[in-house]
Amino acid sequence: MPRRYDVRMRFSRFGERFTRQTGTRELMDDLGRALAADEPVNLLGGGNPAHIPEMLALFRREFRRLLDDEREFRRMVADYADPAGEQGFRAALARLLRDACGWTVGPENIVLTAGSQSGFFQLFNLFAGPRSDGGYGRILLPLTPEYVGYQDLGVEGEIFTARRPAIERLPGRQFKYHVDFATLTVPQDVAALCVSRPTNPTGNVLTDEEIGRLGALARGAGVPLILDGAYGLPFPGIVFTPATPYRDEETIVCLSLSKLGLPGVRTGIVVARPEVVEALGAMTATTSLAVGSVGPVLMRELVASGAIAQVSESVIRPYYERRSRQALEWLADSLDGYEYCVHRPEGAFFLWLWLPGLPIGSAELYRRLKARGTLVLSGHHFFPGLEEDWPHRHECLRISYAQHPDAVRAGLAAIGAELRRL
Repeated sequence: MPRRYDVRMRFSRFGERFTRQTGTRELMDDLGRALAADEPVNLLGGGNPAHIPEMLALFRREFRRLLDDEREFRRMVADYADPAGEQGFRAALARLLRDACGWTVGPENIVLTAGSQSGFFQLFNLFAGPRSDGGYGRILLPLTPEYVGYQDLGVEGEIFTARRPAIERLPGRQFKYHVDFATLTVPQDVAALCVSRPTNPTGNVLTDEEIGRLGALARGAGVPLILDGAYGLPFPGIVFTPATPYRDEETIVCLSLSKLGLPGVRTGIVVARPEVVEALGAMTATTSLAVGSVGPVLMRELVASGAIAQVSESVIRPYYERRSRQALEWLADSLDGYEYCVHRPEGAFFLWLWLPGLPIGSAELYRRLKARGTLVLSGHHFFPGLEEDWPHRHECLRISYAQHPDAVRAGLAAIGAELRRL
Protein backbone atom coordinates (compact mmCIF):
# COMPACT_ATOMS: atom_id res chain seq x y z
CA MET A 1 0.00 0.00 0.00
CA PRO A 2 1.49 3.40 -0.94
CA ARG A 3 2.86 5.35 1.97
CA ARG A 4 0.97 8.55 2.77
CA TYR A 5 2.88 11.67 3.63
CA ASP A 6 1.73 14.55 5.79
CA VAL A 7 2.81 17.46 3.59
CA ARG A 8 2.37 20.87 5.17
CA MET A 9 2.47 24.00 3.06
CA ARG A 10 4.63 26.45 4.98
CA PHE A 11 4.18 29.81 3.31
CA SER A 12 6.82 32.49 3.62
CA ARG A 13 6.05 35.96 4.95
CA PHE A 14 5.76 37.01 1.31
CA GLY A 15 3.26 34.18 0.75
CA GLU A 16 1.26 35.05 3.83
CA ARG A 17 1.15 38.72 2.87
CA PHE A 18 -0.08 38.19 -0.66
CA THR A 19 -2.64 35.49 0.12
CA ARG A 20 -4.47 37.39 2.87
CA GLN A 21 -7.89 38.96 2.39
CA THR A 22 -7.61 42.46 0.92
CA GLY A 23 -9.91 45.02 -0.65
CA THR A 24 -8.56 44.21 -4.10
CA ARG A 25 -9.05 40.48 -3.59
CA GLU A 26 -12.58 41.08 -2.31
CA LEU A 27 -13.34 43.17 -5.40
CA MET A 28 -12.01 40.58 -7.86
CA ASP A 29 -13.57 37.62 -6.00
CA ASP A 30 -16.94 39.36 -6.10
CA LEU A 31 -16.49 40.06 -9.81
CA GLY A 32 -15.61 36.46 -10.62
CA ARG A 33 -18.49 34.99 -8.64
CA ALA A 34 -20.95 37.48 -10.12
CA LEU A 35 -19.95 36.60 -13.68
CA ALA A 36 -20.35 32.88 -12.92
CA ALA A 37 -23.62 33.18 -10.97
CA ASP A 38 -26.88 31.74 -12.23
CA GLU A 39 -28.88 34.54 -10.59
CA PRO A 40 -28.54 38.10 -11.94
CA VAL A 41 -26.31 40.39 -9.88
CA ASN A 42 -26.23 44.19 -9.93
CA LEU A 43 -22.48 44.55 -10.45
CA LEU A 44 -21.75 48.07 -9.23
CA GLY A 45 -18.53 47.23 -7.42
CA GLY A 46 -15.90 46.38 -10.03
CA GLY A 47 -13.71 48.51 -12.25
CA ASN A 48 -14.56 46.71 -15.46
CA PRO A 49 -15.13 49.21 -18.27
CA ALA A 50 -18.39 49.38 -20.18
CA HIS A 51 -18.89 47.30 -23.31
CA ILE A 52 -19.15 50.25 -25.67
CA PRO A 53 -20.41 48.92 -29.04
CA GLU A 54 -18.29 51.29 -31.16
CA MET A 55 -15.12 50.34 -29.30
CA LEU A 56 -15.80 46.60 -29.49
CA ALA A 57 -16.39 46.94 -33.24
CA LEU A 58 -13.08 48.79 -33.58
CA PHE A 59 -11.18 46.09 -31.69
CA ARG A 60 -12.79 43.32 -33.76
CA ARG A 61 -11.77 45.11 -36.95
CA GLU A 62 -8.16 45.33 -35.79
CA PHE A 63 -8.12 41.67 -34.76
CA ARG A 64 -9.41 40.61 -38.18
CA ARG A 65 -6.74 42.72 -39.90
CA LEU A 66 -4.01 41.08 -37.82
CA LEU A 67 -5.34 37.57 -38.42
CA ASP A 68 -4.89 38.17 -42.15
CA ASP A 69 -1.35 39.53 -41.74
CA GLU A 70 0.93 36.55 -41.10
CA ARG A 71 3.93 38.61 -39.98
CA GLU A 72 1.95 40.77 -37.56
CA PHE A 73 0.04 37.78 -36.21
CA ARG A 74 3.34 36.05 -35.40
CA ARG A 75 4.57 39.20 -33.71
CA MET A 76 1.40 39.35 -31.62
CA VAL A 77 1.32 35.74 -30.33
CA ALA A 78 4.43 33.77 -31.33
CA ASP A 79 7.45 35.89 -30.30
CA TYR A 80 8.78 37.27 -27.03
CA ALA A 81 8.85 41.06 -26.93
CA ASP A 82 11.62 43.25 -25.57
CA PRO A 83 11.51 43.27 -21.73
CA ALA A 84 10.38 46.90 -21.95
CA GLY A 85 7.55 45.93 -24.29
CA GLU A 86 6.85 45.68 -28.03
CA GLN A 87 9.17 48.16 -29.70
CA GLY A 88 6.88 49.29 -32.54
CA PHE A 89 4.12 50.20 -30.11
CA ARG A 90 6.51 52.13 -27.87
CA ALA A 91 7.85 54.10 -30.84
CA ALA A 92 4.33 54.92 -32.05
CA LEU A 93 3.23 55.94 -28.57
CA ALA A 94 6.23 58.22 -28.15
CA ARG A 95 5.27 60.03 -31.37
CA LEU A 96 1.67 60.37 -30.20
CA LEU A 97 2.73 61.81 -26.84
CA ARG A 98 5.04 64.30 -28.55
CA ASP A 99 2.34 65.39 -31.02
CA ALA A 100 -0.73 65.33 -28.77
CA CYS A 101 0.78 66.41 -25.45
CA GLY A 102 4.01 68.19 -26.37
CA TRP A 103 6.05 65.84 -24.19
CA THR A 104 9.74 65.41 -24.99
CA VAL A 105 9.82 61.61 -24.99
CA GLY A 106 11.12 58.73 -27.10
CA PRO A 107 10.80 54.94 -26.88
CA GLU A 108 13.52 54.98 -24.23
CA ASN A 109 11.02 56.79 -21.95
CA ILE A 110 8.31 54.11 -22.26
CA VAL A 111 8.04 50.69 -20.66
CA LEU A 112 5.07 48.32 -20.75
CA THR A 113 3.85 46.22 -17.83
CA ALA A 114 1.41 43.35 -17.42
CA GLY A 115 -1.42 45.71 -16.53
CA SER A 116 -1.39 48.81 -14.32
CA GLN A 117 -1.63 46.77 -11.11
CA SER A 118 1.56 44.93 -11.96
CA GLY A 119 3.20 48.21 -12.97
CA PHE A 120 2.42 49.82 -9.62
CA PHE A 121 3.69 46.76 -7.78
CA GLN A 122 7.01 47.22 -9.59
CA LEU A 123 7.12 51.01 -9.21
CA PHE A 124 6.20 51.18 -5.54
CA ASN A 125 8.68 48.50 -4.54
CA LEU A 126 11.36 50.03 -6.76
CA PHE A 127 11.22 53.22 -4.67
CA ALA A 128 9.71 52.27 -1.30
CA GLY A 129 10.66 49.84 1.43
CA PRO A 130 13.98 49.05 3.16
CA ARG A 131 17.11 50.46 1.49
CA SER A 132 20.68 49.21 1.48
CA ASP A 133 21.78 52.30 3.46
CA GLY A 134 19.53 51.24 6.34
CA GLY A 135 16.76 53.73 5.55
CA TYR A 136 13.15 53.02 4.68
CA GLY A 137 11.28 54.78 1.87
CA ARG A 138 7.54 55.46 1.79
CA ILE A 139 5.04 56.59 -0.85
CA LEU A 140 3.13 59.77 0.03
CA LEU A 141 -0.48 59.99 -1.12
CA PRO A 142 -1.22 63.75 -0.95
CA LEU A 143 -4.91 63.12 -0.52
CA THR A 144 -7.16 60.18 0.24
CA PRO A 145 -9.41 58.42 -0.64
CA GLU A 146 -7.23 56.77 -3.28
CA TYR A 147 -7.21 53.60 -5.37
CA VAL A 148 -7.92 50.41 -3.41
CA GLY A 149 -5.32 48.50 -5.45
CA TYR A 150 -2.41 50.48 -3.99
CA GLN A 151 -3.04 49.37 -0.42
CA ASP A 152 -1.37 45.96 -0.30
CA LEU A 153 1.39 46.18 -2.91
CA GLY A 154 4.34 46.69 -0.56
CA VAL A 155 6.54 43.60 -0.28
CA GLU A 156 8.03 44.77 3.03
CA GLY A 157 5.11 45.92 5.12
CA GLU A 158 3.20 49.18 4.96
CA ILE A 159 4.80 51.59 2.51
CA PHE A 160 2.20 54.39 2.39
CA THR A 161 1.60 57.57 4.27
CA ALA A 162 -1.42 59.67 3.34
CA ARG A 163 -3.12 62.97 4.04
CA ARG A 164 -6.76 63.87 4.49
CA PRO A 165 -8.31 66.15 1.85
CA ALA A 166 -9.93 69.50 2.22
CA ILE A 167 -13.66 69.14 1.47
CA GLU A 168 -15.54 71.73 -0.56
CA ARG A 169 -19.32 71.57 -0.25
CA LEU A 170 -21.16 72.20 -3.52
CA PRO A 171 -24.81 72.78 -4.47
CA GLY A 172 -27.10 69.89 -5.36
CA ARG A 173 -25.90 67.48 -2.65
CA GLN A 174 -22.38 67.40 -4.13
CA PHE A 175 -18.89 67.99 -2.75
CA LYS A 176 -15.29 67.91 -3.97
CA TYR A 177 -11.99 66.84 -2.41
CA HIS A 178 -8.93 69.09 -2.76
CA VAL A 179 -5.30 68.63 -1.78
CA ASP A 180 -4.85 70.41 1.56
CA PHE A 181 -1.68 72.30 0.67
CA ALA A 182 -1.85 74.27 3.92
CA THR A 183 -0.82 71.16 5.84
CA LEU A 184 1.01 69.16 3.14
CA THR A 185 4.73 68.58 3.62
CA VAL A 186 7.06 65.89 2.29
CA PRO A 187 8.82 64.02 5.13
CA GLN A 188 12.44 62.99 4.59
CA ASP A 189 11.58 59.28 4.36
CA VAL A 190 9.23 59.83 1.39
CA ALA A 191 10.62 58.27 -1.81
CA ALA A 192 7.80 59.37 -4.16
CA LEU A 193 4.42 61.09 -4.29
CA CYS A 194 1.49 59.41 -6.03
CA VAL A 195 -1.93 60.62 -7.18
CA SER A 196 -4.51 59.31 -9.62
CA ARG A 197 -6.21 61.67 -12.09
CA PRO A 198 -9.15 61.10 -12.46
CA THR A 199 -9.17 59.60 -9.01
CA ASN A 200 -10.43 56.11 -8.46
CA PRO A 201 -12.73 55.89 -6.40
CA THR A 202 -14.17 59.41 -6.40
CA GLY A 203 -14.07 60.63 -10.02
CA ASN A 204 -12.13 63.66 -8.77
CA VAL A 205 -9.95 65.43 -11.34
CA LEU A 206 -7.19 67.42 -9.65
CA THR A 207 -6.96 70.84 -11.23
CA ASP A 208 -4.01 71.87 -13.39
CA GLU A 209 -2.93 74.16 -10.54
CA GLU A 210 -3.02 71.32 -7.99
CA ILE A 211 -1.03 69.00 -10.26
CA GLY A 212 1.54 71.73 -10.97
CA ARG A 213 1.96 72.42 -7.25
CA LEU A 214 2.39 68.71 -6.52
CA GLY A 215 5.04 68.46 -9.25
CA ALA A 216 6.91 71.44 -7.79
CA LEU A 217 6.62 69.98 -4.27
CA ALA A 218 8.05 66.64 -5.46
CA ARG A 219 10.92 68.32 -7.32
CA GLY A 220 11.72 70.42 -4.27
CA ALA A 221 11.96 67.27 -2.18
CA GLY A 222 14.09 65.54 -4.82
CA VAL A 223 11.60 62.72 -5.42
CA PRO A 224 9.37 61.77 -8.38
CA LEU A 225 5.65 62.40 -8.70
CA ILE A 226 3.84 59.26 -9.89
CA LEU A 227 0.73 60.27 -11.82
CA ASP A 228 -1.79 57.47 -12.36
CA GLY A 229 -3.70 58.32 -15.54
CA ALA A 230 -5.44 54.97 -16.10
CA TYR A 231 -8.75 56.79 -16.74
CA GLY A 232 -7.25 60.04 -17.92
CA LEU A 233 -5.31 61.95 -20.52
CA PRO A 234 -4.47 61.59 -23.35
CA PHE A 235 -6.39 58.28 -23.42
CA PRO A 236 -8.93 56.93 -22.57
CA GLY A 237 -9.80 60.53 -21.78
CA ILE A 238 -12.64 59.88 -19.32
CA VAL A 239 -12.43 63.46 -18.05
CA PHE A 240 -15.51 65.72 -17.91
CA THR A 241 -13.84 68.92 -16.73
CA PRO A 242 -11.07 71.07 -18.24
CA ALA A 243 -7.67 69.45 -17.66
CA THR A 244 -4.29 69.37 -19.36
CA PRO A 245 -2.03 66.29 -19.69
CA TYR A 246 0.87 66.79 -17.27
CA ARG A 247 4.44 65.57 -17.29
CA ASP A 248 7.82 67.02 -16.45
CA GLU A 249 11.23 65.37 -16.46
CA GLU A 250 10.82 63.96 -12.96
CA THR A 251 7.18 62.88 -13.22
CA ILE A 252 6.31 59.24 -13.87
CA VAL A 253 3.05 58.96 -15.84
CA CYS A 254 1.17 55.67 -15.82
CA LEU A 255 -1.38 54.88 -18.55
CA SER A 256 -3.34 51.78 -19.50
CA LEU A 257 -5.22 50.08 -22.32
CA SER A 258 -7.78 48.63 -19.90
CA LYS A 259 -10.21 51.53 -19.67
CA LEU A 260 -10.34 51.87 -23.45
CA GLY A 261 -12.29 48.61 -23.16
CA LEU A 262 -9.38 46.12 -23.17
CA PRO A 263 -8.89 44.91 -19.57
CA GLY A 264 -8.31 41.37 -20.84
CA VAL A 265 -5.07 42.22 -22.66
CA ARG A 266 -3.41 43.41 -19.41
CA THR A 267 -1.28 46.22 -20.80
CA GLY A 268 0.00 48.97 -18.55
CA ILE A 269 2.22 51.83 -19.72
CA VAL A 270 4.84 53.77 -17.75
CA VAL A 271 6.35 56.98 -19.14
CA ALA A 272 9.46 57.96 -17.19
CA ARG A 273 13.15 58.79 -17.25
CA PRO A 274 15.27 56.16 -19.05
CA GLU A 275 16.81 54.83 -15.84
CA VAL A 276 13.33 54.07 -14.45
CA VAL A 277 12.33 52.43 -17.74
CA GLU A 278 15.48 50.31 -17.67
CA ALA A 279 14.87 49.29 -14.07
CA LEU A 280 11.27 48.20 -14.74
CA GLY A 281 12.36 46.31 -17.86
CA ALA A 282 14.98 44.49 -15.79
CA MET A 283 12.36 43.55 -13.20
CA THR A 284 10.10 42.19 -15.94
CA ALA A 285 12.93 40.18 -17.51
CA THR A 286 13.70 38.59 -14.14
CA THR A 287 10.16 37.82 -13.04
CA SER A 288 8.33 37.07 -16.31
CA LEU A 289 10.81 37.37 -19.22
CA ALA A 290 8.56 39.76 -21.17
CA VAL A 291 5.13 41.38 -21.16
CA GLY A 292 2.44 40.21 -23.56
CA SER A 293 2.25 41.60 -27.08
CA VAL A 294 -1.45 41.14 -27.85
CA GLY A 295 -2.48 44.58 -26.61
CA PRO A 296 0.46 46.53 -28.05
CA VAL A 297 0.28 44.91 -31.50
CA LEU A 298 -3.51 45.20 -31.56
CA MET A 299 -3.40 48.92 -30.77
CA ARG A 300 -0.20 49.94 -32.57
CA GLU A 301 -1.84 51.26 -35.76
CA LEU A 302 -4.54 53.09 -33.79
CA VAL A 303 -1.80 54.77 -31.77
CA ALA A 304 0.36 55.53 -34.81
CA SER A 305 -2.56 57.16 -36.65
CA GLY A 306 -3.75 59.13 -33.63
CA ALA A 307 -7.11 57.33 -33.77
CA ILE A 308 -6.76 56.29 -30.12
CA ALA A 309 -6.96 59.93 -29.02
CA GLN A 310 -9.77 60.68 -31.47
CA VAL A 311 -12.05 57.86 -30.29
CA SER A 312 -11.28 58.76 -26.68
CA GLU A 313 -12.65 62.23 -27.33
CA SER A 314 -15.50 61.38 -29.70
CA VAL A 315 -16.74 58.04 -28.31
CA ILE A 316 -15.44 57.11 -24.86
CA ARG A 317 -15.68 60.41 -22.99
CA PRO A 318 -19.21 61.29 -24.22
CA TYR A 319 -20.43 57.77 -23.46
CA TYR A 320 -19.37 57.91 -19.81
CA GLU A 321 -20.45 61.51 -19.37
CA ARG A 322 -23.98 60.57 -20.46
CA ARG A 323 -23.95 57.57 -18.12
CA SER A 324 -22.72 59.78 -15.27
CA ARG A 325 -25.62 62.22 -15.63
CA GLN A 326 -28.07 59.33 -15.86
CA ALA A 327 -26.67 57.67 -12.74
CA LEU A 328 -26.91 60.92 -10.76
CA GLU A 329 -30.60 61.22 -11.69
CA TRP A 330 -31.29 57.63 -10.62
CA LEU A 331 -29.35 58.14 -7.39
CA ALA A 332 -31.42 61.22 -6.54
CA ASP A 333 -34.63 59.27 -7.14
CA SER A 334 -33.47 56.26 -5.13
CA LEU A 335 -32.24 58.25 -2.11
CA ASP A 336 -34.97 60.88 -2.09
CA GLY A 337 -35.56 61.90 1.51
CA TYR A 338 -32.31 60.35 2.80
CA GLU A 339 -29.32 62.47 3.86
CA TYR A 340 -26.45 61.95 1.42
CA CYS A 341 -23.75 63.69 -0.64
CA VAL A 342 -22.00 62.57 -3.80
CA HIS A 343 -18.58 63.64 -5.01
CA ARG A 344 -18.91 65.74 -8.16
CA PRO A 345 -18.23 63.22 -10.96
CA GLU A 346 -15.46 64.82 -13.01
CA GLY A 347 -14.08 61.67 -14.65
CA ALA A 348 -13.63 57.88 -14.51
CA PHE A 349 -16.90 55.93 -14.11
CA PHE A 350 -17.74 55.89 -10.42
CA LEU A 351 -20.05 57.66 -8.03
CA TRP A 352 -18.53 58.21 -4.59
CA LEU A 353 -21.45 58.27 -2.18
CA TRP A 354 -21.03 59.90 1.23
CA LEU A 355 -23.61 59.00 3.89
CA PRO A 356 -22.88 61.30 6.87
CA GLY A 357 -23.57 59.60 10.18
CA LEU A 358 -24.17 56.17 8.62
CA PRO A 359 -25.00 54.12 11.74
CA ILE A 360 -23.77 50.69 10.58
CA GLY A 361 -20.57 51.60 8.72
CA SER A 362 -19.90 51.09 5.04
CA ALA A 363 -18.46 47.57 5.47
CA GLU A 364 -21.71 46.31 7.01
CA LEU A 365 -23.76 48.15 4.38
CA TYR A 366 -21.68 46.42 1.70
CA ARG A 367 -22.49 43.02 3.24
CA ARG A 368 -26.22 43.77 3.42
CA LEU A 369 -26.31 44.96 -0.18
CA LYS A 370 -24.38 41.89 -1.30
CA ALA A 371 -27.05 39.71 0.32
CA ARG A 372 -29.62 41.60 -1.79
CA GLY A 373 -27.74 40.84 -5.01
CA THR A 374 -26.08 44.27 -5.36
CA LEU A 375 -22.30 44.59 -5.27
CA VAL A 376 -20.59 47.86 -4.39
CA LEU A 377 -17.30 48.57 -2.60
CA SER A 378 -17.05 49.74 0.96
CA GLY A 379 -15.31 53.09 1.27
CA HIS A 380 -13.02 52.01 4.12
CA HIS A 381 -10.79 50.17 1.62
CA PHE A 382 -9.79 53.42 -0.12
CA PHE A 383 -7.68 55.10 2.55
CA PRO A 384 -4.23 53.47 2.27
CA GLY A 385 -1.65 55.05 4.54
CA LEU A 386 -4.10 57.17 6.55
CA GLU A 387 -3.23 56.39 10.15
CA GLU A 388 -6.04 58.24 11.91
CA ASP A 389 -9.42 56.56 12.21
CA TRP A 390 -11.35 59.29 10.40
CA PRO A 391 -15.12 58.51 10.66
CA HIS A 392 -15.60 59.71 7.06
CA ARG A 393 -13.82 56.61 5.76
CA HIS A 394 -16.64 54.42 7.12
CA GLU A 395 -19.44 56.54 5.60
CA CYS A 396 -18.74 56.11 1.87
CA LEU A 397 -19.43 53.68 -0.97
CA ARG A 398 -17.87 53.40 -4.42
CA ILE A 399 -20.47 52.71 -7.09
CA SER A 400 -19.66 51.90 -10.71
CA TYR A 401 -22.10 53.07 -13.38
CA ALA A 402 -20.23 51.36 -16.25
CA GLN A 403 -22.36 48.23 -16.38
CA HIS A 404 -25.73 47.73 -18.10
CA PRO A 405 -28.12 50.60 -17.29
CA ASP A 406 -30.78 48.21 -15.98
CA ALA A 407 -28.31 46.80 -13.43
CA VAL A 408 -27.15 50.27 -12.38
CA ARG A 409 -30.70 51.51 -11.87
CA ALA A 410 -31.72 48.39 -9.95
CA GLY A 411 -28.58 48.54 -7.82
CA LEU A 412 -29.13 52.19 -6.89
CA ALA A 413 -32.73 51.37 -5.98
CA ALA A 414 -31.47 48.56 -3.72
CA ILE A 415 -29.11 50.98 -1.97
CA GLY A 416 -32.00 53.36 -1.30
CA ALA A 417 -34.22 50.56 -0.02
CA GLU A 418 -31.52 49.24 2.32
CA LEU A 419 -30.76 52.67 3.73
CA ARG A 420 -34.42 53.22 4.54
CA ARG A 421 -34.39 50.06 6.64
CA LEU A 422 -31.82 51.47 9.03
